[in-house]
Amino acid sequence: MTRFLIRRILGALVILLIISAVTFFLFYAVPRDPARLACGKVCTPETLETVRHNLGIADPVPVQYWHWLVGLFAGRDYGNYGHCDFPCLGYSFANHEPVFNTIVDRMPLTFSLSLGAAFFFVLFGVGAGMIAAVKQGKAVDKIASSASLLGSAMQVYFVGIIAMYFLADQWHVLKRPEYVSFSDNPAKWASGLLLPWLVLAIIFTANYTRMTRSQLVEQLSEDYVRTARAKGLSRRSVFFRFAWRGAMGPIVTIFGLDVALLFGGAIITEQTFSLQGIGALAVKSVNESDLPMLLGVTLTAAGAIVVFNIIIDAVYALIDPRVRLA
Repeated sequence: MTRFLIRRILGALVILLIISAVTFFLFYAVPRDPARLACGKVCTPETLETVRHNLGIADPVPVQYWHWLVGLFAGRDYGNYGHCDFPCLGYSFANHEPVFNTIVDRMPLTFSLSLGAAFFFVLFGVGAGMIAAVKQGKAVDKIASSASLLGSAMQVYFVGIIAMYFLADQWHVLKRPEYVSFSDNPAKWASGLLLPWLVLAIIFTANYTRMTRSQLVEQLSEDYVRTARAKGLSRRSVFFRFAWRGAMGPIVTIFGLDVALLFGGAIITEQTFSLQGIGALAVKSVNESDLPMLLGVTLTAAGAIVVFNIIIDAVYALIDPRVRLA
């Protein structure tokens, strides 16, 4: 297991290095004047020259990338703007602060939004899929399948606006979305994010219901499950010890990818509910042409996807020991 994880981690580091190089090249080599983009909308000639000097635009692109990579691990000086401590993802001339500090400030909201929504859509989706598989062909199965099909056709910006209007503004069942730190007030933290959690659960539950149902139906028809039944094991034991474990693989895969995408920045969700997380920061960076910040957000999202893929591989290895030999 240890060797398996070491191989995956080393491979992930190589992937992140390639992603950072490609992203840096696209952001700094393709634009006609990267300094103009990094400077922002309100940019005086003096500020533009300072940005050019601090970014090292006069150097070849590989040298620029090397300086950025060294700064990521050792910090970097940005002239009159001060020193950017490790890990330095760059300096935002629009916000006048290091990129990493801004991302860390927005990350708790996105982290809370992602994990809370993941709890609900796995609970509802997997639960509904299990019931539909057990009651295959019956009314419950048909209702769950129809509901999942309807949910998969919904969009966050539509369901979110409708939910806020009725549940928050008209009926006052839930609060309008707001973020309060968990350490400050856990109750307000949960109540302020409950509406976005439920809306995301409606959207994502559909995939988990269909996936869980199809995988369990397939597993319940396998020969080893029939053999377990023939040996006299209870229906509950056969379901959870054999069929459920065999069906977990694809569910773990889509769960890890969904959480990674949410953690990398749920742009539409945060814009719909006016939440200032990583996704809203990405939109703001585009509008302000804040190139260093946009680069940092992109690499953060890529890093989240790579990390969650490692977690998926580790869970796969625990579920199926044969994966460790791959």
